[in-house]
Amino acid sequence: MLEELGQRHRIAPRRSKFRAALGEGVIAGHAVALLRPSTYMNLSGESVAPAMRFYRLPLTHLLIICDDVHLPPGQIRLRRSGSAGGHKGLISIIEHLDSQSFPRLRLGVGEPPPELDQVAYVLMRFRREELPAVREAIDLAADAVETWLGEGIDVAMNRFN
Repeated sequence: MLEELGQRHRIAPRRSKFRAALGEGVIAGHAVALLRPSTYMNLSGESVAPAMRFYRLPLTHLLIICDDVHLPPGQIRLRRSGSAGGHKGLISIIEHLDSQSFPRLRLGVGEPPPELDQVAYVLMRFRREELPAVREAIDLAADAVETWLGEGIDVAMNRFN
C-alpha cells in the first residue's frame, strides 16, 4: 500500500531513519512521511514512536496501515482509534505511544486455514484468485488515505467503510 501511495505521489523511501525506510513528500496538499518499519512487525512501535517524537505530531496526524485477518481479502476498514484487536504490531505501537487514540487503516487478508499458524499465514503470498481483490483493496486504501488527508477522517470513513 505504501508503494502505491509512493508511486502516485512520487515519494520514494530515500533514507533509513527511525529503524525504517522513510520517504517524505506531499499528498493532498499536506506534508507526509511514509514510514515502513524495518523492525519485526511485533516491534513496530520502536520505529513509529521515535518518528512521532521527531516530527512532534499529535496522534490524530498518524495513520497506521496494517493487515487484518478478521477482514476478507479485498476489504478495508478505517477507524479513528480503537484497540489492537490482537494485532501484535498495533500492540507494540500502542505500548510505545502509550495510547490507542490514533487512526488506523486495516486491509483484509482473510482468516488462516485451521492447519496453518497465523504468523506463517500472514507471511505467505496471496493465492492467485485473491490477487484481483487485493489489488483493488490497495487502490481503495490509497484513495482512502488521500481522502483522509484532504477531507478528514469522517469523510474518509463514510466513503470507504
